[in-house]
Amino acid sequence: LKSSPDREIRRTGWKNYNRSYLQFKNTFAATYLTSVKQSTMQMRVRGYDSVLEMMLSPHNLPVEVFHNLIDTYKKNLPTWHRYWEAKRKILGVDSIHDYDIWAPMTQNEPEVNYKQAVDWIAEGMKPLGDDYVNTMVKGCLEENWVDWSMNKGKRQGAFSNGSYDTHPFIMMSFDNQLGGMSTLAHELGHSMHSYYSRKTQPEHYAGYSMFAAETASNFNQAMTRAYLFEQNDDRDFQLALIQEAMDNFHRYFFIMPTLARFEYEVHERQATGKALTADTLIQIMSEYFAEGYGDTLAYDTDITGITWATFGHLYLPYYTFQYATGISAAHALADSINDGGEKEVNNYLKFLNAGGSLDPLDALSMAGVDMLSPEPIEKTFEVLSQLVDRLESLAE
Repeated sequence: LKSSPDREIRRTGWKNYNRSYLQFKNTFAATYLTSVKQSTMQMRVRGYDSVLEMMLSPHNLPVEVFHNLIDTYKKNLPTWHRYWEAKRKILGVDSIHDYDIWAPMTQNEPEVNYKQAVDWIAEGMKPLGDDYVNTMVKGCLEENWVDWSMNKGKRQGAFSNGSYDTHPFIMMSFDNQLGGMSTLAHELGHSMHSYYSRKTQPEHYAGYSMFAAETASNFNQAMTRAYLFEQNDDRDFQLALIQEAMDNFHRYFFIMPTLARFEYEVHERQATGKALTADTLIQIMSEYFAEGYGDTLAYDTDITGITWATFGHLYLPYYTFQYATGISAAHALADSINDGGEKEVNNYLKFLNAGGSLDPLDALSMAGVDMLSPEPIEKTFEVLSQLVDRLESLAE
């Protein structure tokens, strides 16, 4: 419903969905705040200074990684404001609302069958070499890595899984659109990461942290997208590709940092004994969305503010921000490989092979990106800004 070309369907679908959460706001608040209290108690018992420090310590991640992301994100919010205005022009509406975020920007979206999607992803990943590409294509087309067809009763979403002594398995529902191709690229990033880490590392090092995982998945999307932008300059194709890209950025590089800011504020208030209620949570969330939306995008305070209740991610504290660091590292690495050569490729393949044998910051540093620096986040905002530039040009 949220991506329907019919604006009224989008509006009623969005409002009714979030209103259903509002009806039980006190129940959701009680459940979530119980989780926050538990984390705060564990933090104090274990001798940490904050829940953030406690959650990052198992992977030797300093709290500066979190604050670096949030500070750089806040500084670059005007890029998102530009996007909302450009999309408003493309949609031809007087004002844009939160239910317009996923609205299609063209009625002529290209159809992409599964084989075509695999071919495009393979072309995008060519810089990584024959072994990577041939293994991936063989897995998709010959070895049945991917359960891709739509089926009655099949669960929603997509994921890559498997065990140490199996090849990766992907579950998804391919929809013959660019979004489906992008989801396939994303899950193949996870799968190839697992393939190389299991192939290279002993079983106890074959797994890897969330902080590293979302880099490989978003990297595949970034490489495939960069390839397609250069291959087809048809206006409808470009608009559909920008829509696919911005849908991904919106979730990983807008929603997730906003949720991270929200949970940081909630945990800080809990730690200092400040009162928290359902209405307090809605207010905090709404204020952070207001900053991200700027003056262009109109929204309903309560309906938007209840967004926190729709994300089970928050029950694992500080899980959400790692989506944003992952997409940042991915685009910084994709940019360096597309502009670089054999050295950059080898460093990235070393990262995939490392699995969990290195702490995630060290593994990413070996790949060529420093996540203690604002540079990867700034680089990803440059990519975002270039997409907005394309959209503004098409809007004219």
